[in-house]
Amino acid sequence: MAVCALDHIVLDVADIERSLEFYQRALGLGAERVEAWHRGEVGFPSLRVNEGTIIDLVNESKGQGQAVGRGNLAHFCLVTDSPSLEEAMRTLSAAGVGIETGPVRRSGARGDATSIYFRDPDNNLIELRTYAA
Repeated sequence: MAVCALDHIVLDVADIERSLEFYQRALGLGAERVEAWHRGEVGFPSLRVNEGTIIDLVNESKGQGQAVGRGNLAHFCLVTDSPSLEEAMRTLSAAGVGIETGPVRRSGARGDATSIYFRDPDNNLIELRTYAA
C-alpha cells in the first residue's frame, strides 16, 4: 500500500453555516452538497479544496455521528499556488482573521515552503503554505 494524497478531513464544528461561510469567504473554497444537506438528503456539506480533496463539516453534538471525538487534530495544511502569501494575508485580514504565526519557512510534504498559521471559528489551527516562493 502507498498513500499518495489527502482525500478528505472531517471537521467537527459548532456551527456548520458559520464554518461554510468562513471557508468560502476567507479561503475561497467552493461548497458542495449544501442544498442537499439543508433538505436533509445528506448528513453534512463539504468544501472542495481541489479535484481530489474535500473538507467535510459535521456537528457531532447534533448527533450526526460522522466525527470520531474532538481535539484529535493538531492542525491541517492547505497549499496555494500563489508565489507569496501576501494576498492570502490581506484576504484573511479583511475577513477578520488574525495570523498566529508567519510567514515562515517550514518543511512539508514537497520540501520547504513559506507558511502562515491561523484559526477557523471553531479554533481549528490551519496552516496555509506556498511552495512557489
